Amino acid sequence: MKPFAGFPQRMRFTPLPNLFFGQLLPRMDDIAELKTTLHVFWLLYQKRGYPKFVTRGELLGDGVLMAGLGDGEALDRGLERAIKRGTLIHLALNRGGKLEDLYFLNTEGDRKAVEKIEGGEIDLGALPSREPYPEIGEQPNIFALYEENIGMLTPMIAEELKEAERLYPAPWIEDAFREAVTRNRRSWRYISRILERWAAQGKEHGEPGRYPAKDTDKYIKGRYGHLVKR
Repeated sequence: MKPFAGFPQRMRFTPLPNLFFGQLLPRMDDIAELKTTLHVFWLLYQKRGYPKFVTRGELLGDGVLMAGLGDGEALDRGLERAIKRGTLIHLALNRGGKLEDLYFLNTEGDRKAVEKIEGGEIDLGALPSREPYPEIGEQPNIFALYEENIGMLTPMIAEELKEAERLYPAPWIEDAFREAVTRNRRSWRYISRILERWAAQGKEHGEPGRYPAKDTDKYIKGRYGHLVKR
């Protein structure tokens, strides 16, 4: 077994309820249930919007989870035990004659959400497709970069980060964080100004037009459009 290299000084965390350690973990005797439960917590923490849930298709397409479980049979066993234990809520949703399996945390808010979905009060729209999540260790998203290099997220900053992730190419965002850290200017305000400048003047050597016109249109029409010059 290859040893784990260790945790870096700055890293992201996924919160778990204290009740998980006090009432659930001591009773779990099936590794599939433990791995599935922890992974669902991890996935739901990264979700945005309301209500938060994962589908069976998402879980089957998750390379990290399936590498640990081995096959779909282990996944189904883990889900079944988590539902029976009361950790997760299962909703079989009929979408055009096809059943979709959805999983929610067993919280008061999610129980009410499931009732509203069943009653037709909430329309979930298009469900997530069965595509793998990026494996751990690939290029970090903007939230990870912020928490690792600046500090704790606030709801207001999170909204700005989501907008920036929509507007700018991922390599730009990573390079902007790197430049801010190098200059010891660890603030989102400084990083956002770097990105705005690159969008207006071009990222390399101040030359505009480094990205095709169809890409730069999204900067001009977006939130920071008033700062971008053609």
